[in-house]
Amino acid sequence: MNSSSISRKQAWLESLRPKTLPLGVIAIVTGSALTYFTGNFKWPVALLSIITAGLLQILSNLANDYGDAVKGSDTAERIGPLRGMQKGIITKEDMKKALKLNIFAACLSGLLLIIVACEKPEDAIGFLGLGLVAIVAAITYTVGKKPYGYLGLGDISVLIFFGWLSVIGTFYLQANSFNVITILPATACGLLSVAVLNINNMRDIENDVKAGKNTLAVRLGPQGARIYHAILIIVSILCLVFFNLIYLTGWAGWLFLLAVPMLMNHVRKVLADPTPEGMRPMLENMVKTALVTNVLFSLGVILSK
Repeated sequence: MNSSSISRKQAWLESLRPKTLPLGVIAIVTGSALTYFTGNFKWPVALLSIITAGLLQILSNLANDYGDAVKGSDTAERIGPLRGMQKGIITKEDMKKALKLNIFAACLSGLLLIIVACEKPEDAIGFLGLGLVAIVAAITYTVGKKPYGYLGLGDISVLIFFGWLSVIGTFYLQANSFNVITILPATACGLLSVAVLNINNMRDIENDVKAGKNTLAVRLGPQGARIYHAILIIVSILCLVFFNLIYLTGWAGWLFLLAVPMLMNHVRKVLADPTPEGMRPMLENMVKTALVTNVLFSLGVILSK
């Protein structure tokens, strides 16, 4: 598809990547399900958390497009879809304005969240700092002289922000306390999000090598990245299994097992196809299976109360 065949609206939608937004939101849903289970659920905090997470996800997507376009990482040889900037429809100035507007919206939403949720000054200061770190992390993944996404550190960042910080932070903001019950679900949620990133990086591995973008998939190599992918998914399943064995009783908590065949079928297909081209359909498949797994787990936790 050439640049003349799509509108500016379509170009912006491509850069916003709406299909990725549920990944950030589902972590908030998981954390909120755990607060419901423990009797601490607060819907205004949950709603503001979802809005803030969505805005941070959009910020990450826009910054990723800007950084890759400026560095020339996204070229016509790339297997994945080219975005608005790479097609020449969105200018650098337009994207900078969009990033500034998005940062403002994320800060406003985050401040409202802190005001509504935090009961102690030290909590407010702590979450304010975490919010600023999240904004910086979203931007510097591909932007700057030494973006950490080009150094193979994207995976640990996703685990932290889409797993531990999102789930545990959501719980803390509603309960105003930490609970060890959140650790295993937060880890599982984060690992499934890392698996989405890994599929994306395996798809782009050849182009990233040429561009000097040393993602973890590049460092591990095609076969190593596939084994790593299988480990991510298996460990995420084990985290949920152990959570149920330790904290839940009854059948409802095991609803997530309905997603295990989907996850294992995904792993089988990834291991069987050594080509970057084969990872393109697997990216959407991984997003869907991650969402289904987390939704079923959250529903099981709620029904187990």
